[in-house]
Amino acid sequence: MKLNRYKRELSAAAAYAALLIVVAIIAPSFFSTTNLRDLALNNAPVLLVAIGMTTVILVAQIDISVGSQFAVASVAAGVLAKSGMTMPVVVALVVLIGAAMGSLNGALIGWLRLPSIIVTLAMLVAWRDALRWTTGGEWVQDLPAHFQWLGLGQSLGQWLIVIASLLMLIFFAWTLRNMAAGRAVYAVGSDAEAARLAGIEPTRVTFFVFVLMGALVGLAALLNAIRFSTVPSNAGVGLELKAIAAVVVGGTAITGGRGTLIGTLIGVALLGTIGTALTFIGINPFWEKAIQGAIILAALGSDFVLGRVERMRAAHVN
Repeated sequence: MKLNRYKRELSAAAAYAALLIVVAIIAPSFFSTTNLRDLALNNAPVLLVAIGMTTVILVAQIDISVGSQFAVASVAAGVLAKSGMTMPVVVALVVLIGAAMGSLNGALIGWLRLPSIIVTLAMLVAWRDALRWTTGGEWVQDLPAHFQWLGLGQSLGQWLIVIASLLMLIFFAWTLRNMAAGRAVYAVGSDAEAARLAGIEPTRVTFFVFVLMGALVGLAALLNAIRFSTVPSNAGVGLELKAIAAVVVGGTAITGGRGTLIGTLIGVALLGTIGTALTFIGINPFWEKAIQGAIILAALGSDFVLGRVERMRAAHVN
């Protein structure tokens, strides 16, 4: 009975296991230490963004502005480092910048009750165009030595990025399950009016999940930027689709109220592995988006069918 609660996560895990088995048979070199390390590094920032996206979707909202926020935070990290600030200060300020961008979304959606799809679409364009106007499309170069890998060296810096992402996952998974704030997120997503009658303020919960979303985007942008010697001004293109897809594939209901961060982790791993796996198998990687789309449609179709079955069972019981 307990496993039945996690059928969506188990479906994603089964699909991921099947993919790994196929790759292991056809291209065992996929499992080399170097390739697995690169996969972990490439997907660690996506995981951080997907954690925030999970909380947003759990309250039945959406945020498609995260790619543009990611670009702003990335450039801000490079500019702040070049100004001579120490890296701990840069990290704190970039996270605050991300939280500030998220708070703007949260205020418009939570307090003014504007549709999240419209607000974040507008912010997607506004942040990207503002950054393009400010930078002229130029990348941030001539970064100080202590910027790359936070001055810790490549080996230790790589471990830091992956471990920091996993620690955030563990912390927020525990919070959603055990803390009153986490239960409030599920309550608002399940039935906002019932949550209000129970003493929970849906507008406040919605506001804070968007603030959290922005803060995690800022952290993800910083951890991604320190991997390179320059910071591109067009970073984060398509990131919103990756994050939303991972959350949905991982079993979080797009209608809110149901989902887990373990499922999100599986979704990030599954979608993040497909492109590299196709290359090792010898299939044109241009098929990656088509396969991802098929998986997303399958996940949404499964969610619709399961939801309908549950409603029919509830009606039969009543």
